[in-house]
Amino acid sequence: MPAIGAVRQIALSAGRNLDATLAFWRDVLGMSLHARFDPPGIAFIMAGDVRLLFTDGIPAGTVYLDISGLDDFHAEAKAAGVPFTAPPTLVHRDTEGQFGPAGESEWMAFLKDPAGNTIGLVERHPPQEPH
Repeated sequence: MPAIGAVRQIALSAGRNLDATLAFWRDVLGMSLHARFDPPGIAFIMAGDVRLLFTDGIPAGTVYLDISGLDDFHAEAKAAGVPFTAPPTLVHRDTEGQFGPAGESEWMAFLKDPAGNTIGLVERHPPQEPH
């Protein structure tokens, strides 16, 4: 039986306006275009080793991205008019170390891009770090 490896690619909706979606990911999230092919109107952004494929004709998706400085990012983006669907919120205290070092807490904030994709921004805090 073949061994399944890491996630290689995730498909996300580009909506009807690939340029607007890519501009959001560049200008708001600071992620740069890796490749674009016109036609057929697809684009890729790298999130670490994972390709994010943007194309029209597929439903909007949800992707979770690691971030450092979540509170600062949220404050700056919100001040710039970026709408969040949820502000930074404690979602889990990892007392057992199930998802990372034991004792860390996991915080998330959510926003949507112009194509309707949900972006979860995730930051883990050490046990003693005040939020």
